[in-house]
Amino acid sequence: MSRDPQLAVVYEHPEWFKPLFAVLDRRGVPYVPLRIDQHYFDLSERKPPAPVILSRLAMSSFLRQGEHAIFYTQSLYSHWEQAGARIINGNPALAVDTSKARQLSLINSLGYATPATRVVHRRADLVRAAEGLRFPIVVKVNIGGSGAGVVRYESAEELAQAVEERSTPDSIDSVLLVQEYVPTKERHIVRAETLNGRFLYAITVTTTGGTFDLCPADACMVGKPQVTLKQTTLDADTIRAVEIISRAANMDVCGIEFMIDERDGVRRFYDINGLSNFVAKPLEVLGWDPHEQLVDYLEGVVATARRGEAA
Repeated sequence: MSRDPQLAVVYEHPEWFKPLFAVLDRRGVPYVPLRIDQHYFDLSERKPPAPVILSRLAMSSFLRQGEHAIFYTQSLYSHWEQAGARIINGNPALAVDTSKARQLSLINSLGYATPATRVVHRRADLVRAAEGLRFPIVVKVNIGGSGAGVVRYESAEELAQAVEERSTPDSIDSVLLVQEYVPTKERHIVRAETLNGRFLYAITVTTTGGTFDLCPADACMVGKPQVTLKQTTLDADTIRAVEIISRAANMDVCGIEFMIDERDGVRRFYDINGLSNFVAKPLEVLGWDPHEQLVDYLEGVVATARRGEAA
């Protein structure tokens, strides 16, 4: 049996994954940490860094690095997959994670409600795309993260002025979403976490400061006292829905966000997030640490990969 580490973790944010690394270290699981922002690869090298690779690529990495690795990583994962690696949240998951338009289209195809949304690829089309939507609306970048690239407009006139001034958001892939702003019941959203296609837990994220940044991880919470987290229970129909969505998105680790529309009481899903950072202060909020379950899952995938090598 090979003594080389059987697991590699690809990550970008230096703080977000300390809890995961701490659990791996405490449980004696050998792994290779790979900072994607410092990475390059040789096309002639056919050996992946480990048989099992966990992708922790952050869509918000473009906020921290002008030369981000969002598109580079897809080429890298394709190279590793061709070399036989099992990538957790690999390219099929990234295809959904890198496009809010694809996420909403997928959710709609499964029969679940989303906010009314139009998709454009030119700033000049924003006003025309907003026709027939109820204001206020929001313009969202297709690739975002941590609330980045979301701007609310109260009227068609305000949107038209922003278009004229070229002050509307810019997406790194030139795709924008024009979406009805949904007033949420009790002023909170729900984030449901899944692992291996199964529901793990759910939290409510409540904001009183008007921020669109609702990332619940420890590092995200710094400087955001207006955001509060609380564990919540979901009914069986909602649990079934989040499990169906996570599997359809090909995400082994997944956070799915929805809200209850105050206008009509409809549950509207609006985000599928492949970078599940889990909740800040999990022992306080949940009473247990979901990183333990994640490491259980990783050990199971590694064991399966080993059996495949031995066969």
